[in-house]
Amino acid sequence: MTRVAVVTGGGSGLGREMALALAAAGFQVWVTGRTEAKLKETVDAAGGAVRHVVLDVADGAAVREFFGGLERVDVLVNNAGIGSPVAAVQDVAEEDWRRVVDTNLTGSFLCAQAAYDVMLRQDPKGGRIINNGSISAHVPRPQGIAYTATKHAVTGLTKSLELEGRAHGITACQIDIGNAATAMTARMEQGVLQPDGSIAVEPTFDPKIVADFVVRIAELPTSVAVPTLTVMAAGMPYVGRG
Repeated sequence: MTRVAVVTGGGSGLGREMALALAAAGFQVWVTGRTEAKLKETVDAAGGAVRHVVLDVADGAAVREFFGGLERVDVLVNNAGIGSPVAAVQDVAEEDWRRVVDTNLTGSFLCAQAAYDVMLRQDPKGGRIINNGSISAHVPRPQGIAYTATKHAVTGLTKSLELEGRAHGITACQIDIGNAATAMTARMEQGVLQPDGSIAVEPTFDPKIVADFVVRIAELPTSVAVPTLTVMAAGMPYVGRG
């Protein structure tokens, strides 16, 4: 039986690395994203071993239509996400707040809900949902309140999915990633704002390492749960951040 994996936000960065690693491990992989050109780059990088669909994870009807057309989903990687505009609390625009929440939190829920439905009716039923958390699910960065709030909320989402999935062979995992070297973290090389007001360069690490962890978790039997995993650049300001 061919194992099926869906990776949201698979057109670049971590999502692309995850999709390529899952395809190399023998999964039939679907990648979703809002930019077809980027998705096609992932497909090309995989030598055609990955399929793609243009999808906005915040569009519930589109999400349900896509997942409704799949016969099975063994693994969902909720990777799609956007960062907050860098702004102090009083300067955050309502539309920016809603855009971050719609993508990072509501989008993760909608995809998990739709995948959950497939996992319940497939034979054999069950599956695994892997949510992309963040070090910001534990501690905030200055001037990033929307992103931090959504990543804290993803923790609750992950725990609820794990709890309700117990009776159905559905497990949920949250990978909290710190400073994987992608376009989103490129600014770390120039220096980023620290809680004490200073600007400091922060270390990063190869995103392929995260992809390797995703494959390892995806290949575990659903009798094994990995509720949380933290992988980060050694020396980044997390332990003792403040």
